[in-house]
Amino acid sequence: MKPKIVSWNVRGLNESNKRERIKNLLREWRADIVCLQETKLKLVTRKIVRSVWHCPYVNWVYLASNGASGGILVMWDKRVVVKMEEFVRDYTVACSFEMVEDNFLWAFAGIYGPNVNNSRHLLWEELAGVHNWWDLPMCIGGDFNITRFPSERSGDSRLRPAMTEFSDCIFDLNMVDLPLMGGRFTWSNSQMWSRLDRFLISPDWECHYPEVCQRRLPHLCSDHFPILLDGGGIHSGRSYFKFENMWLKSEGFVDGKELVVFLSV
Repeated sequence: MKPKIVSWNVRGLNESNKRERIKNLLREWRADIVCLQETKLKLVTRKIVRSVWHCPYVNWVYLASNGASGGILVMWDKRVVVKMEEFVRDYTVACSFEMVEDNFLWAFAGIYGPNVNNSRHLLWEELAGVHNWWDLPMCIGGDFNITRFPSERSGDSRLRPAMTEFSDCIFDLNMVDLPLMGGRFTWSNSQMWSRLDRFLISPDWECHYPEVCQRRLPHLCSDHFPILLDGGGIHSGRSYFKFENMWLKSEGFVDGKELVVFLSV
């Protein structure tokens, strides 16, 4: 079985009607692992989990909200993966998993990034810690609260230091930044847009699931679009370009301005 992972900033799970709508959507998307950000919940009980996801074999790990903001909930189907260990910090909920079907060991990190520049380094340090501690094929998904390139944000033409630091983290961890199918951005307030949400995978995770791709799902219940990582691929009959982070370090590669133009074509 090739895993399907949904990541979504839901902007709160306090309302029962909203949880019911999310539950119906998750049933439709048939995910094996679900990572919800900004739950705004200090406590996540089995009752809450069952009201969000219909799966009767669900298990979960969560990061409590800080007051009325933040919070991460990672849920999974125990028929598909078995949790080996967990890691919960200020911006990260991570689990090491074993696939039930083929015993493949890997790590997943669900994140909700800080929205101020002077705190972002804490997230990069948490991800480096998870990466080094388990030393497993890895998948990272969530709302990073930062874009990588000016082309990923409306009205932005500058490559800012925070963007460069994000790309440096991806390079240092040797992660692959997959292209997004189904749209260019993942957040919108009808006047502005940006790509704040994404999945990153390690090359060895991609080798195990060579048809992997990510897609933007319908925009409902939140100002963020949910995104789906499908380990089996989403067959649309159309090939796509995959950017490798290591190219940025190669001598003679395009500079920042040329890269922005290239990615915007």
